[in-house]
Formats: sequence, structure tokens, C-alpha cells
Amino acid sequence: MTPQGNESESKYTQQHLANERTYLAWIRTAVALVGLGFLAAGLVFGDNRYSGVGHMVAAIAGISAVLLGGGVVAGATWDYLRKREGINKEQFRSSSMLIRLVFFSLTAIELLLIVLVVLMLYRNPF
Repeated sequence: MTPQGNESESKYTQQHLANERTYLAWIRTAVALVGLGFLAAGLVFGDNRYSGVGHMVAAIAGISAVLLGGGVVAGATWDYLRKREGINKEQFRSSSMLIRLVFFSLTAIELLLIVLVVLMLYRNPF
């Protein structure tokens, strides 16, 4: 990096540090999503009492959560680099695409998990 680039970044140290904290928060979110995916798949696959539909719903929810976690990592990295450049150019644009992606994807996964719980309760009522 050129000396001028270092001066530009050091001029906005607080903003760059905040950008890094935001990036790390997204990474933690992605790790939680991947964990949710493994949990969803493990709930049903560990027990053979449930129907094929239950296994399918668990698989779809689990795989979707893992894929969403990977998508969040990719989107957060792209957003971090975009914001880094914007900070140095004294321009800022908030990220709405990543927020929408996570919202709609989590809503779909949540609905799948609700279906999974209903199927589990239907097969084995209290």
C-alpha cells in the first residue's frame, strides 16, 4: 500500500475499527446459523421414529441454514470491503441487501423449523 493510502486509513481509524467489529458480528451470526443447521438436521436424523416428511423438512432446514451461513460470510466480506473503500473515499452507503437476504432466509428457515416441530408433536404427542 502507498504511504498516502496508509495516511488515508489512519485518518479514519475509528470508522475502520467499527467496520471490523460489524464484520466480526456478521461472522458470529454466520457461525450461529451453521450451528442451527446442524441442530435442525440432528434433531430428526438421530431418531428413526419420525416420518420421511420430517426427515425431509429437517434436511431442507439444516442445509438451508448452512448455506445461509456461507452466504452471510460471503456477503459480510463483500460489505466489509465495500465499506472500507467508502470510508477512505469519505462516502458511505448502508447495506440493505445483506439485511434483506438474512431476514427473508431466516423467515423461511423458521417456517421450516415450525413445520418440523409440528410434525414431531403430531407423531409423538405428549
